Amino acid sequence: MPSPTSQQDKLDALLQMTRTLGEPHREYVIIGEGNTSCRIDADAFYIKASGQQMVNIGAEGFVAVQFAPVLALLDDPPATYSEAKRISNDARVDRSVSVVPSVEVSFHAMLLHECDAQIIGHTHPIAVNRLLCSNHAEAFAKNRTCPDEVVLCGPESVFVPYVDPGLPLAIIMRDKVRAYMAAYDEAPKVILLANHGMIAIGQTPTEVLNITAMCVKAAHILMGAYAVGEPVFLPREEILHIYKRPDEIYRRNQFV
Repeated sequence: MPSPTSQQDKLDALLQMTRTLGEPHREYVIIGEGNTSCRIDADAFYIKASGQQMVNIGAEGFVAVQFAPVLALLDDPPATYSEAKRISNDARVDRSVSVVPSVEVSFHAMLLHECDAQIIGHTHPIAVNRLLCSNHAEAFAKNRTCPDEVVLCGPESVFVPYVDPGLPLAIIMRDKVRAYMAAYDEAPKVILLANHGMIAIGQTPTEVLNITAMCVKAAHILMGAYAVGEPVFLPREEILHIYKRPDEIYRRNQFV
C-alpha cells in the first residue's frame, strides 16, 4: 500500500488500518482497547479518539492534534493528570469537535516525532500479552527466534516495564527509544509494554499491519517453544547478519 499523500487520504488509510487491527478474529483488541495515529504534516497528526472501538470506527472517531503542545508535556510535565489532560485536549486542531484524544496521545506524538514515523498501531494482542504478563516478557523483547521476525520486527524490540498509561509512560518510553536509536542508529519497529501491549511503528499502514502480524506470530512460536522445553534463540551475530543482508533488506522494502 503506497504512502497516502493528501490529508483525506491519510485519514482514510488510518481508518482502514485501524478497522483491520480491530477485526475480532485477529484477537489484537476488544471493546475500546488500542489506539492508532498518523502524521498529517510537520505540525499535526491524527489520533484515535478516547473511547472509540477500532473494529467499527468512523472518520469522526479520530481527532487532529498539534504536535508542539503535546511534545512540550514530556519536557515539562504538569503537576497533575487533569492538567496534562487539559493541555492535550486543548491541543486539538479544532476544539469544537466533541471527541478528545486518547490518553496515549503523548506517546503517539513522541514516537511520530522521535522516530520520524508516519503511522503507528498500538494493540493488546492476546498472544503477545500472554508473554508480556509473564516473567518471559523481556526475553521476548530482546531475542529473536526466526529469520522473518528479524526482517519485519528488527534486531530486537524496545522493552518498557509497566508504567501508568498516559504521560508517565510516554516519558519513560522516550528514554528507551532514544537508547535503542543510539545503539542501532535507526528507529525501532516494535515496542513491547510489560503487562500492557505492543506498538508497531511504520511508514505505511501495510508496514504496521505486517509488523503486528509478525510480532503476534513470534509470540505464538515462543510460547510453543517454552511449552515443549526451552526456546533456542538466534545468536546475536546471526540476527545482525540477517537484518543487514542486502537480499533481506530488499524483501523488507517489499513489505512496506
